[in-house]
Amino acid sequence: MLESLLPGVRHIQNIHPLTVHFPIAFLVGAVLFYGAAWLRDARALSTTAFIMLLAGAITAGVAVGTGLYAEDGVMISHSVRAQLLVQHERLMLATLGLSVFLALWALIAKPFPRKGRVVFMILCIFLLAIMTLGADYGARMVYDYNAGGDACSQPIEFVR
Repeated sequence: MLESLLPGVRHIQNIHPLTVHFPIAFLVGAVLFYGAAWLRDARALSTTAFIMLLAGAITAGVAVGTGLYAEDGVMISHSVRAQLLVQHERLMLATLGLSVFLALWALIAKPFPRKGRVVFMILCIFLLAIMTLGADYGARMVYDYNAGGDACSQPIEFVR
C-alpha cells in the first residue's frame, strides 16, 4: 500500500530515510523561532518555537528508532561502518538526548525559559551543530558508499 502512495519507497532498504527530515525541519524551525522570540520578546513566537521543539524531539525519537532498527541491514563495509555509521549513530543519539532535555526544560518553564535563557539558546545552537554533523555522516554513507541500496545506484549517469 505504501508503495502505491509513495512509489520511491520501493528503492529504499528501510523506512529510516522517510523519517529523518522531520526532526531536522522541526528543530531548525524551533531554534529560529526561539531566536526571533528572544529578539522581539513575543509570546506567540515562543509558543510556536515550543511546539516545534516538542515535535522535533518526538520525531527525533522516531528517526533514531528507525535508524537503530535498520542498522544491521545497512550493506556497507566494516571500515565504513566504523568510520561513518558509528559516528552518525553517536551524534544522532546525542541530538535526541539534547532535544529531549531542551523540550523538558521548555515544558517546565513554558514556553521559553527566562532563567538561563542564554544557556538555553547556546544549547539550541549546539543541538543544530551536532545534528548537522550527524546528518552529514548519514549523507556520506548514502551518497559516497551507497548505504541506501539502489536508492542511489553507483555510478550515477548524468545526462544534459
